[in-house]
Amino acid sequence: MLALLADECFKVQIQTGLRRRVPDIDLVSVQELDIRSLDDAAILERAALEKRVLLTHDVNTVPHFAFKRLEAGRPMPGVVVVPDQMAIGQAIEELVVLVELGTDQDVDLQVLHLPI
Repeated sequence: MLALLADECFKVQIQTGLRRRVPDIDLVSVQELDIRSLDDAAILERAALEKRVLLTHDVNTVPHFAFKRLEAGRPMPGVVVVPDQMAIGQAIEELVVLVELGTDQDVDLQVLHLPI
């Protein structure tokens, strides 16, 4: 099962829904880790250190920093961009499938955009 890190603006409703649907999910938020003050590059570094896929609604800066990590040859366990306007139920369903069926190799070095 994929380990996840939700960035600061990632909807709490989606996180709650994921925890309800997948009780043993390995999901933490930047708020829970008390790293909300870090910038996107530092959040990606923390995600890489902990081998966590970053969940975000940020379609601009997070992918930019993810690609910069890749260009520099740095580890990047993956980013999943969930459009902010996507229905919460749909986002939960798609993430449940990814978390339960996806492997680290499926998302490693990838920036995925939902819907997949």
